[in-house]
Amino acid sequence: MASDSQIEINENSYKIPDFTRNSSSQRSISSIQSIQSKTSVREVGFSSELGSKPIKYGSRGADSRGLSTSYKEINDEDARLVYVNDPVRTNDKFELAGNSIRTAKYSILTFLPRNLFEQFHRVAYIYFLVIAILNQLPQLAVFGREASILPLAFVLFVTAVKDAYEDYRRHRSDKIENNRLAWVLSNEKFEQKKWKNICVGEIIKVSGNETLPCDMVLLSTSDATGVAYVQTTNLDGESNLKTRYAKQETQMRNPQEEKISGLIKCEKPNRNIYGFQANMDIDGKRISLGPSNIILRGCELKNTDWAIGVAVYAGKETKAMLNNSGAPSKRSRLESRMNREIIYLSIFLVTLCTIVCICHGVWLRRHNDELDLMQFYRKKDYSEPEVENYEYYGWGMEIFFVFLMALNINEDLGQIKYVFSDKTGTLTENKMEFQCASIGGVDYDNGKASTEDDRIGHSIQADGMVLKPKMTVKLDSELLNLSKRKHTDDGRHVRDFFMALAACNTIVPLTVETSDPAVKLIEYQGESPDEQALVYAAATYGFMLIERTSGHIVIDIQGERQRFNVLGLHEFDSERKRMSVILGCPDNTVKLFVKGADTSMFSVIDKSSNSNMVKATEAHLNSYSSKGLRTLVIGMRELSASEFEQWQSSYESASTAVMGRAGLLRKVANNIENHLNSLGASGIEDKLQQGVPEAIESLRMAGIKVWVLTGDKQETAISIGYSSKLLTSKMTQIVINNNSKDSCKKSLEDALLLCKKLTTVSDATRGGPGAGIGQLALIIDGTSLVYILDTELEEQLFELASRCTVVLCCRVAPLQKAGIVALIKHRTDDMTLAIGDGANDVSMIQKADVGIGISGQEGRQAVMASDFAMGQFRFLVPLLLVHGHWNYQRMSYMILYNFYRNAVFVLVLFWYVLFTSFTLTTAITDWSSVLYSVIYTSLPTIVVGVLDKDLSRATLLKYPQLYGAGQRSESYNGKLFWVMILDTLWQSVVAFFVPFLAYWESDVDGSSLGDLWTIAVVVMVNIHLAMDVIRWYWITHAAIWGSIIATFICVMIIDAVPILPGYWAFFHIADTKLFWVCLLGITVGALVPHFAVKFVQYYRPNNIQIAREAEKFGNSRESPDAQIEMNPIFDPPHRSGG
Repeated sequence: MASDSQIEINENSYKIPDFTRNSSSQRSISSIQSIQSKTSVREVGFSSELGSKPIKYGSRGADSRGLSTSYKEINDEDARLVYVNDPVRTNDKFELAGNSIRTAKYSILTFLPRNLFEQFHRVAYIYFLVIAILNQLPQLAVFGREASILPLAFVLFVTAVKDAYEDYRRHRSDKIENNRLAWVLSNEKFEQKKWKNICVGEIIKVSGNETLPCDMVLLSTSDATGVAYVQTTNLDGESNLKTRYAKQETQMRNPQEEKISGLIKCEKPNRNIYGFQANMDIDGKRISLGPSNIILRGCELKNTDWAIGVAVYAGKETKAMLNNSGAPSKRSRLESRMNREIIYLSIFLVTLCTIVCICHGVWLRRHNDELDLMQFYRKKDYSEPEVENYEYYGWGMEIFFVFLMALNINEDLGQIKYVFSDKTGTLTENKMEFQCASIGGVDYDNGKASTEDDRIGHSIQADGMVLKPKMTVKLDSELLNLSKRKHTDDGRHVRDFFMALAACNTIVPLTVETSDPAVKLIEYQGESPDEQALVYAAATYGFMLIERTSGHIVIDIQGERQRFNVLGLHEFDSERKRMSVILGCPDNTVKLFVKGADTSMFSVIDKSSNSNMVKATEAHLNSYSSKGLRTLVIGMRELSASEFEQWQSSYESASTAVMGRAGLLRKVANNIENHLNSLGASGIEDKLQQGVPEAIESLRMAGIKVWVLTGDKQETAISIGYSSKLLTSKMTQIVINNNSKDSCKKSLEDALLLCKKLTTVSDATRGGPGAGIGQLALIIDGTSLVYILDTELEEQLFELASRCTVVLCCRVAPLQKAGIVALIKHRTDDMTLAIGDGANDVSMIQKADVGIGISGQEGRQAVMASDFAMGQFRFLVPLLLVHGHWNYQRMSYMILYNFYRNAVFVLVLFWYVLFTSFTLTTAITDWSSVLYSVIYTSLPTIVVGVLDKDLSRATLLKYPQLYGAGQRSESYNGKLFWVMILDTLWQSVVAFFVPFLAYWESDVDGSSLGDLWTIAVVVMVNIHLAMDVIRWYWITHAAIWGSIIATFICVMIIDAVPILPGYWAFFHIADTKLFWVCLLGITVGALVPHFAVKFVQYYRPNNIQIAREAEKFGNSRESPDAQIEMNPIFDPPHRSGG
C-alpha cells in the first residue's frame, strides 16, 4: 500500500534470492537448492567468543562491500568446519561449545556476592550500611547495634529471597531443557541422548511436532523431495509454517543403512536468524547451503513425519541463544535521580559534620584546662565515691568521633517517551480476513450476503467424508453465481482469479478432526497469513486446495477435483514484490499465475489489451487502501512451449551457479513475469486488536512516540500502520532499503537533507519551528540496520528517527529490536517502553526501561521476561496515562516529602549542637528520635502515598496531554529538590530558634525544650503534608491528625517514666502559655513560604492544576462538550549527558 507521499531510498543489488521449484523431470528438487526464506535479512558477523565482549546489535556484515556473505566464498578464518557424523574429529580440532544452555544469573558460589553487588547499586543502601557499621563502634553508637542493622538486613534479605526464587525457576527450566531426549545416530543406529550431551557433527533425527535441540543442516526428510515444514514462533514470533529443504545429494541416503560422511564449511556462529551460508563437500562434490537448508533450535517440526540433520551450532552458539541478551537489572528513573540527591545530601551532611568538628576542635583547644567540670563535656566522673576519668582519647580523636557520629519501577510508567511495539500478536490478532475483490474491473465488496447460509461456503465429498474449510468469508452471491458460469467470458475471468488465489502460494493443507466423524475441516498453514486468507476465500467460493506436494497440487473446483503439476515457483521477495507459479494444467496448457504489490504488478501487466479494466482496478485499489486494507494485484498469462523451455533452461543454469546465484534467479523471474493479463485485485483486513487505533492516538496525544519493530515484510508493516492510524495519508514516508554500508550512508544523508527541507518549508508556511515534524514517517528494514547499528552511522539514524513521529522497522531480528531500543536509551534521557508477546521480543523487553509482556498465542516467554503483563495492547493506555501518572506523582512527592521531614528534624539537632560546645549532646530523647520516623510521621506518609490522587481516571483518559507532566519531570527535578532544601532550612531555623529565643534566660531545661522541638516539628511536617493533600478520605484525616495526637501521648508517656532522662519535663513546660504560643508561632511562621508558593501556583497554574480545578468546579457549570485548553506538547529528544 503506498501513501500519498512516499520517498523510497534503496539500492538494487543482491538482496534476497528467489524461491523456485522445477518438477518437470523426476520431481527434481535441484531447482530449490538455493531457496532462501522469504523473511531473509542479512546480519552476520559474531564469533563464538561471547563472554567478554559487549553486546552488539548490528554485525560485521556492514563491511561486506555490498555483498552478503551468503553469496561469496567463506574465508578459512571466518569458517567453521563440521565433519558430518564425526563429532570427535569436529570437536577435538575446534573445541566447539556443547549443547548445554544456561539462562540463570547465579550459581551457589556467586549468588551472595553478585546479588549484594546488584542491590548495593542503590546509594541509599551504601549510606545505611556505613551508618550501621559506624554504629557498631562503642564510641560512635547512637542507637542500639542490632536496631541499626535490622532494617537494612531485612530489606536485603527479602530482595535476595525474591531473586533466589526467580533464579531457581531459571535453573529448573534449564535443567528440564538440557535433560530432554533426542535421537542421535550412534553405531549406525539412532539412540536416545540428552540434549546437553549433543555435540556438533552428530546426526540427529527429529520426529513430527518435536522441538529442535540445536541448529542443524537438513540431510533428509520423510517427504520424498526433501521438504520439511517448521514453526518458528519462538524465534521470530510468526506462527505460520516455514518450508525447509534437504539437498538431493543427501535426501536419498539412509544413514542407518549407509555411512554418510562429508565436510560442511559454514560461517561462524552469529545472531542472524534469517541467514546462513555454507558449503558441503560430499561424495567428491561441493554443494551450496543456504537459510532454507538449516533448522534452528527452538523451531518445531510440523506436518512432517521426521527429519534428519547434522548439528552445526550447539548450546550457547545457536542462533536462538545468541539472540538472548540475558536479564538485565533495571533501575527506575526516579531511583537513579534519588541516588544523585542522596549523594548531594551526603555531601551536605559531611559538610555539617566538618563544620561541627572544626568548631569542636577549636573549642577543645581553648577550654582544655576547664574540661573536668565543664557542662556538656566532663573528663572526670564524680558519680562514684572514687573519682575516675571518663574515656578521653585526646582532642584529635575526639574531633574524629564527633565527625563520624553526626553522620534504597512503577514510577517510570509516568515518564515514558518512546513505546517500541511488536506487530504480530501485539497490535494485531494475526488473523487476516478476505474483505473484497476487484475482478475484471468490477468491485465485489462482499456486502451482498443476505443470509448466514451464504457464509457457510463450499464443502466437498471425499471418500465418504465431508471436507469443509476451517474458516470462511462472507460470500457475495453475485460473485458466487458468476464463478459457476465457466462458459462465459466473465465466468472464466472469475474462475481464473480464484484459481490464482488457490494455486499461487506455498500453503499446506492439513486435515483437522471434528466432533462429527463424518466431517473434517481443512486448515491451511503457510508462511504468510495473507496467503492463508486468500486460500480460504478461494475455498469458500468453491476452489478448495486439498493437497500439495513439491511436484503437484490438487484443487477441488466446485466439485471437480483437478491435479496441477507445479512446474516452477518464484517466491515473493522485497525487490520484485511479487511471486509467481507455473502450472501444468489438466488440458495440457502451461499457465503462469502472478500476484504482488500494485507498484510492481502494474509495470508487468499488459495495459494495451484492456486499459479501462486496469484503470478501474487502480481506482478500486485506492479505495481499498484508504480503508486500511492490504491489497494484492493478480495477473496471468499462458506460456507457449518455447517460452517454458527457455525459462526452464535459464532457471536450471541459474540455480546451479556458485556465485551470484540470487541475482541470476531474480533475472529469470523478471524475464518470465511480463505481458500479464490483469485478473483483478484483492483486499484483506488484518484484524487489529480491539482499541488499537484509539490507543495509539491517545499515546500520540500524550507526547509518546510509537515505534513498530516487526519481523514482517515492509508492505505488511505499512499496511498495519495505516489500519492502526499510526500512518496517515498526509505523512511523508522515508523508506530506506539498502545492501551496503556506503549506500546506507548516502540514504541517511539524503533523508536528513529531505527532512531539513520539509521542516524549513513547513516552518515558512505554517509559522513556528517544528510545525512540520509530525508529518514524517521513517520505514527501514533489518538489512539496512545491519550496516547501521554499532557503526558511526548510528548517530545519523538517531538524528533522522528523532525528527520523525513514526518509525517502522521491518524484517528485524530479535537482537536488532534491542539495538533500536539501545539507540534511544544511549543517546537520550527519555524513558523507553517495549511491548511484545513472543520469545522474539524478549531482548527488546529486557533492554527497555520498562518491559510489557502480552499473554497471547505465542507462549509466555515475553510475560516471564517483562516487568508488567497484560492481555491486550489497549490496556497500555490506562497503565501509562492513569496508573503511570498516579505512581509518578505519588512517588515524586513522597521522595521530596521524606527528604524534607527527615532533614528538618536533623537540622534542628544540628542547630542545637552549635550551642552545646559543638558536642553531640542532644535535648531530644533517644526514644523520640526513634519514634519520629516510626510513629510520629510514618503513617500519614503511607496513607497519602497510597490513596492520594491529583486527578481522576476519567480526566486523565480524556486529556492525554496531562501525561506530559511526567515526561517533563515536573513533579521531581533538581529545581524542586533545592527549593525543598531551602524550605527545609527555613522551617528548621524557625522550629529551633523560636523556642530557643523565647526561653533564653528561663530555667527550662534541655529536655523540656527537646519535647517542644519534637512536638513542633511533628505538627509542622504533618500540617505541611495536609496542605498538599488533594483528596481527603476519613483515613487520611485519622492518619494526619491522629499522628499529632499520638505524638503528644508518646511524649507524655516517655516523660512519665522515672528511669528515663527528662522525667516530667513535658508537664513542666506545657504548663505555661508560652509553650502553646511557641507551638502556634512555629507552625505559622515555618509554613508561610509554603503557603506563599501555593498562592502563586493558584494564579499561575500548570496543566495539572487547570484540569484539577475544572474537575472540581467545572463539572456542574460547563457543558459536556467543553474542552480544557492544554499547553501544546512539542518536546524534542533530550540528549543524555553521558
